[in-house]
Amino acid sequence: MSITNNRLTPSAYEQNFSDIHPPFETRDAALVEANRCLFCYDAPCMKSCPTGIDVPKFIKQITTDNIRGSAHTILSANIMGGGCSKVCPVEKLCEGACVYNLMDEEAIPIAKLQRYSTEKAIAQKWKLFERKPGNGKKVAVVGAGPAGLSCAHGLAREGTEVTIYEKESKGGGLMTYGIAAYKVTPEFCQEELDYIISIGGISVIYKQELGKDITLDTLCKEYDAVYLGFGVGLARQLSIPGEHLDGVVDAIRFIYDIRTNAYAQVSVGDKVAVIGMGMTAIDAATQARRLGAKEVTLVYRRTEEEMPCTEEELSIAKQDGCGITWLASPKEIIGVNGKATQLICNRMQLGEPDAGGRRSPVDTGETITLEVDMVIKAAGQMPFETLANNDHLANNNGKLLISDQCATNIKGVFAGGDCVNGGKEVVDAVQAGKDGAKAILRYLQLTT
Repeated sequence: MSITNNRLTPSAYEQNFSDIHPPFETRDAALVEANRCLFCYDAPCMKSCPTGIDVPKFIKQITTDNIRGSAHTILSANIMGGGCSKVCPVEKLCEGACVYNLMDEEAIPIAKLQRYSTEKAIAQKWKLFERKPGNGKKVAVVGAGPAGLSCAHGLAREGTEVTIYEKESKGGGLMTYGIAAYKVTPEFCQEELDYIISIGGISVIYKQELGKDITLDTLCKEYDAVYLGFGVGLARQLSIPGEHLDGVVDAIRFIYDIRTNAYAQVSVGDKVAVIGMGMTAIDAATQARRLGAKEVTLVYRRTEEEMPCTEEELSIAKQDGCGITWLASPKEIIGVNGKATQLICNRMQLGEPDAGGRRSPVDTGETITLEVDMVIKAAGQMPFETLANNDHLANNNGKLLISDQCATNIKGVFAGGDCVNGGKEVVDAVQAGKDGAKAILRYLQLTT
C-alpha cells in the first residue's frame, strides 16, 4: 500500500517529526516565564492537575535556581512528570486553569517549565528518592505503562520488591507506542523508564502477556499482591462493508508502526481518511501528513462542539493541512482489486442528547463519497473483555470494576488506569498507579 513516489527525504522526516513543543533554549528564558507566575494561594492550576503537583512551589524553586528541588516537587507527585510535560493536554488542565486566562493574557507555560526541571533530573540521573529497607513483601505489576510504573515506584520506595510483566519489548506503554512521535521520542521514554526503576527493587520482564505467557492465578500464588495496569488497546471496529480491504488499518497499529520503524518504512497513502476526532485520530492524521500523504481528511459524525479532542490538538491538524468533514458517519468502503478506493459516508444531523450529554447524530438519508487509498480507523479503543472474563474479574464490558481501595473482586488483586476507566490521559494513569500503591501497602500491612 505504501506510495513510493510520495516518499520524503531524511531531512524532511527529521523536520516533520521534530519536537513540536521545544524546551527553553536558555536559563534566562525559563526565568522570565517563571517570574511571571503570581504564585496563587489555593492555586487553580494545582487543583486541575490529576496528580496534584504543587505548581506554584516548583515554579518558585526555578526562580531561585533550585532546579533539583523543583524536580523533586514535581516527581514526588508525578514520577512521570517528565513525559507528562510533553504529552499532557495542559490547555484543559493546569494551563487552562491559570488565572492569566481571566485577564486575557497568555497563561504561564507550566508544562514547559515542568520540562525544564524534569529533563535535567532525568538526563543527569539525579537521585531524588531513597528506598526504604526491604519489607519482605513481593508484588507483581502487569503492564509497564504509566499506571504500572507509577504503582511500582510507589511500592519500591516503601521497600517492596516489585516485578513488572510487560507484553512488549520495551516499557512505557502508551508513552512509547501510542503517542505522536513529534511529542515524545522513544529514546526519552526509555530514559524516563530507566530513571523510574533506578530507585531499586523493581525488575521488568518483557514479552510476558497476561493470559498467554503468564496467568493471574500463578501471579496470585507467587506474590503477596498483584496490580493490573494493562490498559486498553483493542481498536473499535466500524462494522461496515469493506472494512477488511487492503489499505484499511487501525490507528493504534499505524501509530505503533511509526514508533517502532523508520519513517520511510511505514506505509501511508496519498489520499487518507481518518475516522474519529479523538487525540488518537489527530495523532494519526497529522503523522500521515508528515509521512508524506498528499491529502488527509478527518471524518467525524458530530460537530466541532462535540469533538473529544482539544482545540489545541485540532489546530495542529489544521496547520498540517488536514481537512475535516463534519457530520459524516462511515457507511461502506468500496474497493477495486481488493484495495480501498472510496469511503462512503452517511450525512448526519444532530438530534437529542445521548446518555453522555452530547447530541446524538441522526442519519439524514444522504451520502457523501471520499476518494481514498487508505482509511485509518480511530473510533476509539475497547477494553480487554475476554481477558477480564477469562480471569473471572468483575467488569463492565471489559472495564475492570474496583472498590474505592483499588481492589478487584479477587483477593489481593488491585487495578487502575485505562483498564479500569476505559482510557483517559497519561497523568490520570499515573495518579491511578499512586492510588494503587497506597492501597496495596495498606493491604500488605493488614496481612503481616
